[in-house]
Amino acid sequence: MTISAQLVIAFSSVAAFVVLMALVRRLPFSAEVKRKLVHVGTGVYAMGLPWLFPDRWPVYMIIGLTLVMMVMLRMPQISGRLGEAVHSVERRSYGDFLLAISVGLCFFLADGVALFYVLPIAVLTLADAAAALAGTAYGTRRFKVEQGDKSVEGTVVFFVITLLVALICLMFLSDLRPLNILTLALLVAGFGTLVEAQSWRGFDNLFLPLGLLVFLEVHSDSSLTELGPLAALFVLAIIASRVIGPRFGLSTHAARVYVVAMFLILASVEWQNAILPALVLVAHPWASTQNPGEDDFGDLDMVAALALFSFGWLAVGNAVGWNAIQFYGLTAMGLVMGLSTLALRRNLVWVPVIAVALLGLRYVVTLLNPPQSLWAEPLLVLACLCLALSATASAAMPSIFFRHRVLKLTLLSMILPLAYYTVAVIDQGGTTPIPGASL
Repeated sequence: MTISAQLVIAFSSVAAFVVLMALVRRLPFSAEVKRKLVHVGTGVYAMGLPWLFPDRWPVYMIIGLTLVMMVMLRMPQISGRLGEAVHSVERRSYGDFLLAISVGLCFFLADGVALFYVLPIAVLTLADAAAALAGTAYGTRRFKVEQGDKSVEGTVVFFVITLLVALICLMFLSDLRPLNILTLALLVAGFGTLVEAQSWRGFDNLFLPLGLLVFLEVHSDSSLTELGPLAALFVLAIIASRVIGPRFGLSTHAARVYVVAMFLILASVEWQNAILPALVLVAHPWASTQNPGEDDFGDLDMVAALALFSFGWLAVGNAVGWNAIQFYGLTAMGLVMGLSTLALRRNLVWVPVIAVALLGLRYVVTLLNPPQSLWAEPLLVLACLCLALSATASAAMPSIFFRHRVLKLTLLSMILPLAYYTVAVIDQGGTTPIPGASL
């Protein structure tokens, strides 16, 4: 297929998206049903992208144009009534943006493996829509999430549809044994259901497909003896969250979200590299208790930020070809330092102790990591600068972090690691890949 033909198809795809929204807007359905019809239409189309284009760039072009269109649809003076099909639900949601972003990330991270791309997008498209519609129409038993609620009936429908989708995809897109397919499908359905049930503000459109993709990449070849203990650990973690979460000042919802976050992190990295991110989840409730901010759902925002920069560093490492795990740890370490400084606002004498402890912990993690991931070492000076930046900003200007604390601290913690990573990659020769390029 020529470049011109691919360009025509790409622009036609975006035009078809606009036509779909225009048609859906005219249907005599509720706002939620209209939104899910657009969701299903775009998701079904997205599943065929790997076979539609011989090159990868048109897919990224479509996603970029779609994101621009999404921004325009949030501007009433531009979109008029057209944006009703996706924006008229009465809740704060970033689901439309996150759907486009997750399709792009899944397409990139799947690296041509059909199972890793199709299964997550199919679950997001079919199970999520079926659950939402079933919950809206038949849901009677509700459970609270953030400012709203979800239904038990919708969650059950999500589990059943996800199980069927997983079974079909695993049977046709893999060569696994029947018992492995059944076990893996049950785990995918259970994990996916928990992610969907605990997500908020449309974050299930990001966490669900990327979480399933990472889970499949790590465990699609696992034996039954490996999958069994994993399932048991998952169930125990959910039970433990109900007991331990309230003791840290977490709501039941936030505690379950923490379980999802840690499960995703442990599925993405070796256990030693999950220590610093885990400390972020401990430091945030500590800071919220000792130095409360104005954010209503800071614990949930913290999980969202942790997931976003985790997936971000994963994507960067894969795209550039140089392992980013050390910089991922530096970002998490900076977050822990900033949160701890806010928590110790009346006892700043302990801040250097926390800094030394974090440096010592990072040293241990570095010793446990394989040599190919240490290509940018030594990073001691950079680590000290990251700690100093987070601690100084949090101690000198605590009022700045009274609102949007998570967003500001995350961006602050990303500045130095991302800048140094960029310089180090250029110095090493750009995009020449080395083993272990991902997290």
